[in-house]
Amino acid sequence: MTFRIVLLAVFALLVSPPAFAAAPELDLTGTGLGIFALVIFSLAYILVMGEEKLHMRKSKPVLVAAGIIWIIIGWVYTQHGMQAAAESAFRTTLLEFAELMLFLLVAMTYINALEERRLFDALRSWLIRKGFSYRSLFWITGILSFFISPIADNLTTALLMCAVVMKVAEGDKKFIALSCVNIVVAANAGGAFSPFGDITTLMVWQAGLVHINEFLVLFVPAVVNYAIPAIIMSFFVENKKPVASDEVVELKRGAIRITLLFMLTIATAVACHTLLHLPPVLGMMMGLGYLQFFGYFLRMTLPGSLARKRAMAERAGDQERLKRLGGVVPFDVFSRVARAEWDTLLFFYGVVMCVGGLGFLGYLGLMSDFLYTQWNPTYANIVLGMASAVIDNIPVMFAVLTMEPEMSHGHWLLITLTAGTGGSLLSVGSAAGVALMGQARGYYTFMSHLKWAPVIFLGYIASIFTHLYLNTHSFTVYG
Repeated sequence: MTFRIVLLAVFALLVSPPAFAAAPELDLTGTGLGIFALVIFSLAYILVMGEEKLHMRKSKPVLVAAGIIWIIIGWVYTQHGMQAAAESAFRTTLLEFAELMLFLLVAMTYINALEERRLFDALRSWLIRKGFSYRSLFWITGILSFFISPIADNLTTALLMCAVVMKVAEGDKKFIALSCVNIVVAANAGGAFSPFGDITTLMVWQAGLVHINEFLVLFVPAVVNYAIPAIIMSFFVENKKPVASDEVVELKRGAIRITLLFMLTIATAVACHTLLHLPPVLGMMMGLGYLQFFGYFLRMTLPGSLARKRAMAERAGDQERLKRLGGVVPFDVFSRVARAEWDTLLFFYGVVMCVGGLGFLGYLGLMSDFLYTQWNPTYANIVLGMASAVIDNIPVMFAVLTMEPEMSHGHWLLITLTAGTGGSLLSVGSAAGVALMGQARGYYTFMSHLKWAPVIFLGYIASIFTHLYLNTHSFTVYG
């Protein structure tokens, strides 16, 4: 089992029916309350976009907006004697978020555990000793993100690569911000040509609209989507190297074994989904149990391990190592859980509940119906991809699948490409971007990503034209 298996992390995420599966029983899109809900959501997102200037955590506005939207739904449905329908829709949405949160929580806990065991410090030290320049590091992390995300999830891939960048360029705000933009674009583009790269590709694959081998025709468009903005951004990377260091980082006890447990956790989650058809979060939570058992083992064996290491250090006369050993504390799993990015998780809750509520009000179906009834499918798919940067690609794709518009095979591939990569236009447009805003707070922000939106949009349009040119024949085949 190779390191790449570790990064299978979130490909099975949310493979159960989306949170937005509840169909509205009342069409409230043209009512004053429905419009008010839409305005509340828009205002909340404006506040999210102003996070850097307002110094207000992004979870606050969406949490309040979610509450208001569902209170509106509950009040209207109560007036019509349909309380059960609103309650069922809310519980369905909440269940999907719960699966998402628990999945992410375990992934974040493992990443924090590996960071505490100094795995990323060791990788940073290796990169610095190799003498890579900032420009080389920019390309290394971007290319790794692009090729890892097709077999993993863009979120986990982005978190791992961001952790490396944060360690290598510690304190360099400009380089970290630019690298995070590059990582988000690369991870989203790489996930577009694989059914396991993103939840939207999984949805299309499960619907039987695109076969597993047919996703590969999106490889070249995905390369174009990433390469164009990356080439342009690379010219703005300072041609310097991280502070030179001959430091060799010693991994803490259990680092490699925790990495192997992470692999086992991912394998368990995948097996739960593919073999037992159970939600993958079951395997992830079981994996948290693996880590707890191993944490117990580390605590119980710590005194004996320290005694052996002290004896070796005393024989070697290594006073520095003796000093380090004196500061060793037991490994605590729950301290790693506490270090998870809770603002990010709460932001996810707000977004999922807001969009789920708007979908239940009827807005997602209305948008999809308007685009595919009155517009050309090509233009509709391009616009929906751009909309996914604001709304999120999961409800957008689900709305399209629910409508089942009559489109050629090429158009289904097009919406797969645009929904997967359109989220790169804004930092809040994809799970990878949202997560990195939390992980690299103060470095990577909404505004630091927004200023590169024009070059990202250039790659987005170029990838669409590449697909239209290379796969022309598929636009004449329906079904």
